[in-house]
Amino acid sequence: MRELLGSKIHRARVTDANLDYIGSITIDRDLMDKVDLWPYQKVAVVCLDTGVRLETYVIEGKRGSGDICMNGAAAHLIKKNQIVIIIGYQFAEKPFNPQCILVDDNNKFVKYL
Repeated sequence: MRELLGSKIHRARVTDANLDYIGSITIDRDLMDKVDLWPYQKVAVVCLDTGVRLETYVIEGKRGSGDICMNGAAAHLIKKNQIVIIIGYQFAEKPFNPQCILVDDNNKFVKYL
């Protein structure tokens, strides 16, 4: 069994950074559905502006909102308006095609990658 890329939201814009939260990243439910991310699933978040890479878990955001919010301590590392890649991994016994999307500046789906 190997851990492979399962999901990716490419070039999402962080819409908020909330220090006063217990932790995680809030993601618009529509985007979660497009890439098959589950609430509380572990993800890596990579900031294209700073190179910061961190792990956290997903919290479901309001459907259609475009929300990408860094919560808790992660808000010290990745700030509002920075561009990120959100990566979900999964275990598999053989190769498969991950669900990867590109979003626009408002975090709306553009296309599958």
